[in-house]
Amino acid sequence: MSEVVVSRDVSAAELDRLAELAEDVIRRARAAGASQAEVAATIDSGLSVNVRLGEVETVEHTRDRGFGLTVYFGQRKGSASTADLHPDSIQATLEQACAIARYTEADPAAGLADASRMATAFPDLDLWHPWDIDTTQAIELGIAIEDAGRAHAGIGNSDGATVQAGQGLSVYANSHGFVGRERGTRHALSLALIAGDEDGMQRDYWYDSVRAAGDFISARALGDKAAERTLARLGAQGLSTRQCPVLFAPELARGLIGHLLGAVSGGSLYRRASFLLDHRGKPVMPAWLNIDERPHLRHGQGSANFDAEGVATSDSALIAGGVLARYMLGSYSARKLGMESTGNAGGVHNLVVAAGADDGEASDFAGMLRRLGTGLLVTEVMGQGVSIVTGDYSRGAAGFWVENGRIAYPVEGITIAANLRDMFAGIVAVGSDVDRRSHLLTGSILLRQMTVAGE
Repeated sequence: MSEVVVSRDVSAAELDRLAELAEDVIRRARAAGASQAEVAATIDSGLSVNVRLGEVETVEHTRDRGFGLTVYFGQRKGSASTADLHPDSIQATLEQACAIARYTEADPAAGLADASRMATAFPDLDLWHPWDIDTTQAIELGIAIEDAGRAHAGIGNSDGATVQAGQGLSVYANSHGFVGRERGTRHALSLALIAGDEDGMQRDYWYDSVRAAGDFISARALGDKAAERTLARLGAQGLSTRQCPVLFAPELARGLIGHLLGAVSGGSLYRRASFLLDHRGKPVMPAWLNIDERPHLRHGQGSANFDAEGVATSDSALIAGGVLARYMLGSYSARKLGMESTGNAGGVHNLVVAAGADDGEASDFAGMLRRLGTGLLVTEVMGQGVSIVTGDYSRGAAGFWVENGRIAYPVEGITIAANLRDMFAGIVAVGSDVDRRSHLLTGSILLRQMTVAGE
């Protein structure tokens, strides 16, 4: 316990040091003629151990530093960065940023976020949980995870188990006088296994990702899950081309929500490169569906009191009753669109997709399979065949064919295709089986129909 306390004290002191450095550089930037300036400074450290077949493959200790400075001379912008916090490197970075700004074209949308939008409250979001694990313990844990998976009959090989412990400190400061400190931890366990039979080899994996190591599932549970998933793929078949309902498993359903975010992000919109251009205030999903951003969830994977520009975050609806309530904007994209920042510079903070269905009932995974009836359960997608510009969606896939609400057999070598506009409008249900390993919190998603291309 004492070592964890020491780690907390050191982190607070390092945050203070980064904040003092950031404020000093901003003062020097103003003295050099900059009308505005902002600094982002980070220190990330961690341990990563990989074991395979009971032997250590890699051990990596990391401690990375970053210092980025942006200056504005009116509406001319210059940015420079360094990984060296030595005073000479910081001074060279400052001089380089100022030199760049003096020779760039003025951009009417350039500049800091509005001073009135800066965060003023910084409640503890319970994001800091250093993991007191050394290399020997990490190796032992990795071996235990792999042993649990390899103990299953039919598992013939392993691609290895990985144990990762990480923590990060960051400071964002700007010439409005804002100084924001953040610290957070992220830890992960994973295992990939290989099984084979007369029909060929199959590979699958499982992982867990947490803020606090005490939240991990057990080594045995992770090994069992990876083995079960791998063995379930044996005997995979193809499918003939057809149209049918498709159920996306929770870990893939969040990818669909990610495509929605890409389409409503400011960068896509002001470049007019989104199929949801001019859709704010219009229905894009079924009327029963709601999606909300919840930045202040304690212990959340994406929780934050302020965005990458210091703008205060707040709870806000993204989809309300199926209607696109707003876009996802930082200050630059907001100015380009004649709007205001939504506090999303740097991304979204905990997006919660409410479970529900067109009949008003929420279902767990077994219930979602019953809703699917006869159709395709997708557990893996491949390729990059998604266009945010047109909404066209076409990706390689694998999973399971389901009949009468029960998994019949594994399938592979297929392609699933539709248009995201139709996919979003055709959501039949969102499950209560939420995958909490991400900042995109959604259960499985059932779509009314997609084209499945096969043999």
